[in-house]
Amino acid sequence: MKTYIAKRLLLMLPVLFGISVIVFFIMALIPGDPALAILGSYATPENVAKLRAEFGLDKPLIEQYFTWLGNVLRGDFGRSYSLNRPVIDEVLERLGPTLLLAGTSLLLCTVFGLIAGIISAVKQYGWQDKLLTLCVLIGISTPSFWLGLILILIFAVQLKWFPASGMYAIYGGGDLPDLLHHLILPAVTLAVVATGVIARLTRSAMLEVLRQDYVRTARAKGLREGRVIYKHAFKNALVNIIPVIGIQAGFVIGGAVYIETVFQWPGIGRMLVTAITTRDILLVQGGVLVVAACYVLFNLLADVLQRTLDPRLES
Repeated sequence: MKTYIAKRLLLMLPVLFGISVIVFFIMALIPGDPALAILGSYATPENVAKLRAEFGLDKPLIEQYFTWLGNVLRGDFGRSYSLNRPVIDEVLERLGPTLLLAGTSLLLCTVFGLIAGIISAVKQYGWQDKLLTLCVLIGISTPSFWLGLILILIFAVQLKWFPASGMYAIYGGGDLPDLLHHLILPAVTLAVVATGVIARLTRSAMLEVLRQDYVRTARAKGLREGRVIYKHAFKNALVNIIPVIGIQAGFVIGGAVYIETVFQWPGIGRMLVTAITTRDILLVQGGVLVVAACYVLFNLLADVLQRTLDPRLES
């Protein structure tokens, strides 16, 4: 297992390198000059030229990229133009709220997705299966940002059960109940699509396992149906479900970009949107690299857990 983890960690390096290349050159293609965005009304030709030289923007793109990459490898992600603070400080400050939102959403979609998938498989072609399948298809087909706006309209504006935005109340609050109160709507919004995906694949995995001979043998021995389902069938189906959960972990982190914007959640996603609009290239690059690293680590954890459950996958 240690060898496998070491290999996967080494494979992270070319993945992150490729992501850094893509993000750097895509940002370079965005119209507009960062120097003009920074200077604003003070953007005289002399000031623009001076600022471009100060930040190295007058050098060829290839040289700019390798200069930036060398600094990143030393732990220096640069300084944000728009915020006038180190990029790594801003990214790490925003990472906590994003991981909280993504982790809560992942927990919700995993629990409800597994339950829905198991019920659909056990009650195949029954009314429960048909109802859950309908709900799953609606959930998968619904754009998350639109669902977020609908939930705000219903539960925040009309019913006034939950706040419409933010992580804490503007006046008062600041404690755990206040945080959970603000977390519910964005977490549910972000979890809906992933719940549908996990439910569908859980159903397929369970149906395949339920047709196996050892499940029929367990039933023939007179074991309770609940024991057959959860101890024999689900345990073996879980090996094939774990990678799907790992992929959905990446989905909820990526989906946080627009969900945080809809709910004004102070995470990396909202930071990236603001940084893109202000052409804060270094902040965008640092944020995307950190998000990509989290995505790869989530998938690594899923693979390790899968091999822990089924040692036959060891190689």
